[in-house]
Amino acid sequence: MFDLTGKTALITGASGGIGGEIARAFHRQGAAVAISGTRRDALHELAGELADRVHVLPCNLADKGEVELLVPNSEQAMGRLDILVANAGGVETVPFAKTEPDLFRRMFELNVMGVVHAVRAVLGDMTARRSGRIVAIASTAGLKGYAYVSAYCAAKHAVVGLVRALAVETAQTGVTVNAVCPGYTDTAMVRDGVARIEAKTGRAHAEILASMIQQNPMGRLIAPEEVAAAVLYLCSPQAAAVTGTTLAVAGGEL
Repeated sequence: MFDLTGKTALITGASGGIGGEIARAFHRQGAAVAISGTRRDALHELAGELADRVHVLPCNLADKGEVELLVPNSEQAMGRLDILVANAGGVETVPFAKTEPDLFRRMFELNVMGVVHAVRAVLGDMTARRSGRIVAIASTAGLKGYAYVSAYCAAKHAVVGLVRALAVETAQTGVTVNAVCPGYTDTAMVRDGVARIEAKTGRAHAEILASMIQQNPMGRLIAPEEVAAAVLYLCSPQAAAVTGTTLAVAGGEL
């Protein structure tokens, strides 16, 4: 439905569940994809699955120097970049009273500055060509609060604010800037989070997972493919008039 034949996309955090599904969705629609992340083995496994029109570019998005090389390397491999999906991120679960300032700094470096570095690297060329799509993967934690992840919530709220500001600045340039905000999604990050809570509190795995799921009126985790479909729409020609939005994929939670 959303033909991306001839388009090129850079997807950060593609070694994870959501990023990998975004890469698969774009590839199915004909795009060439540069997949970036910190887990080289997962990136190469995904590249082997996609087989063609794929380029592996490992990168730590919290490292400004690495990001400054990421976009030129992507362009060298594929030519111009039509789409940026800033997906890389992470969470640490700590009660606020035990949250040190360094945790806030880590969450901002990974979840906010990773987006900032990537957008800065692509925006000039996109606006010069008067064409481009930028999507940041935020979270429902960027739209509401959750206990024990105050630093993560603060960072994701910052991502949403950044997207809204950039959308206003670029509204007449042919570039759209949007955010997708998934709820609890069936990924390794959520499974690892459950395991950490289980280890710290002694609560049963099923009980912790149930407490997450109950916040979703549909009563289930979001599938990574559902998040990828939302990103695909926002990067399609049909979404040319959609900018500055925060598209929640959360089963009605919000």
